[in-house]
Amino acid sequence: MEREPQKIREGYLVKKVMFNKWTPMWVTLLEDGIEFYKKKTDNSPKGMIPLKGSVISNHCQDFGKRMFVFKLTTTKLQDHYFQASHQEERDAWVKDLKKASTCIENGQRFSRKSTRKSIRLPDTINLSQLYHSMKDPDRGIKDLNLEKDKKVFNHCFTGTCVVDWLVANHSVRNRQEGLMLASALLNEGHLQPAGDISKNAAQGLAETTLLDNSEALYYFPDSGFFCEENSSDDDALFKEEFRGNVVKQGCLLKQGHRRKNWKVRKFVLRDDPAYLHYYDPASVRGLNL
Repeated sequence: MEREPQKIREGYLVKKVMFNKWTPMWVTLLEDGIEFYKKKTDNSPKGMIPLKGSVISNHCQDFGKRMFVFKLTTTKLQDHYFQASHQEERDAWVKDLKKASTCIENGQRFSRKSTRKSIRLPDTINLSQLYHSMKDPDRGIKDLNLEKDKKVFNHCFTGTCVVDWLVANHSVRNRQEGLMLASALLNEGHLQPAGDISKNAAQGLAETTLLDNSEALYYFPDSGFFCEENSSDDDALFKEEFRGNVVKQGCLLKQGHRRKNWKVRKFVLRDDPAYLHYYDPASVRGLNL
């Protein structure tokens, strides 16, 4: 019996369709191709793009006003354009697409395990269950807004925080085991690197894929993470509006100026003061409650 293709990554992206229109799609990356759906709840995809022989291009500059666009060119020389909501999301999609394409070419099965050495974990450890515990609003890892290299990284945490949490919750006996377990969570896609230090480690330029370091930043894939420049005093005043604790956050489709113009936006609801803000790849906007 033939094995079903493994689901590698999924989420909302904005896809270029006919007549130069861009439409939000729920996109699923499988081992052998990409399926895209009009809505997450749809059972049948609107289309499928095979990965075999495809070329994936990062930093696509074909559309000046659209940021974080990447391109996939099939063997039939058909170009497919996708737009992510921020740089880290685009880089994560491109990385998995390139790896999946290479696996097809070499006749291998896609795996997130370290290419340098396998991380062996006891059978009793359930990474998915551990991931959900780490995201618990009361007892999980608290996400922060951290400033580094004139950038503000929103809804993230440090590698040290991850290992601290694993040790404090008795998931491991010591920091060495915590670092091994945290690296396994990163390899399986439960954690994502943010910033050059953590990205370089994740790509194999350090002894472990995750760093027990207060300078290495990470985030949960569906946390509402985004990075913004901090280049002027005006920016600092603007960010002051986004104080308060995060009550709820996530992706929603928002109607634009035109009736049929719906776009994916990430919303964050805060308290003290009550404030709802949403953002797209090009800007951050706020709406007082």
